[in-house]
Amino acid sequence: MGDTTTEPDAIQLLTADHAEVEAMFTQIESAPLGDARSRMVGDVIRGLSVHAAIEEQVLYPVMRKELPDGETLVGEALREHQQVKKTLSAIEKADSVIQRDPLLVQLISDVRHHVAEEETELFPKLQASIRRSELQELGTKLAAAKKMAPTHPHPHAPNTPPANVVAGAAAAVMDKARDALGRD
Repeated sequence: MGDTTTEPDAIQLLTADHAEVEAMFTQIESAPLGDARSRMVGDVIRGLSVHAAIEEQVLYPVMRKELPDGETLVGEALREHQQVKKTLSAIEKADSVIQRDPLLVQLISDVRHHVAEEETELFPKLQASIRRSELQELGTKLAAAKKMAPTHPHPHAPNTPPANVVAGAAAAVMDKARDALGRD
């Protein structure tokens, strides 16, 4: 039976997220200071918060189990996520462009490093370790998790299952209320 699904597999979905964030970074780097740039920063915060949550809830447990060096690789990825979440939180709390912009420069550098590692090391190892159908199923789970993920950073929340799934669900509810009220 052939693969007739059009949904992206896990690697396609995450790589598309990476490309979307990179496009936002490029826009931010070339945007003048002001409201438009601030809105772009808000989009980056939401995009990266969702992306980190779904990787931590869905992808990393599979990598930990399926990759021979999964524990080490996931441990490093989680440390990088934690740094990104701390920086995102500091960006959200920054009172001025003068405080925010150096944090943005650090964030962009950290995320680009993390993406390069995922795309050149982790994703190829995952692709080599699990069947195509499993990658497809993982993609479906990641897409579903996106709908339920927090939209703001929560650097003090757990980042491994099962605690991160429970905490992430609660955080997502609070974040969505916060977003609806327009409180970035």
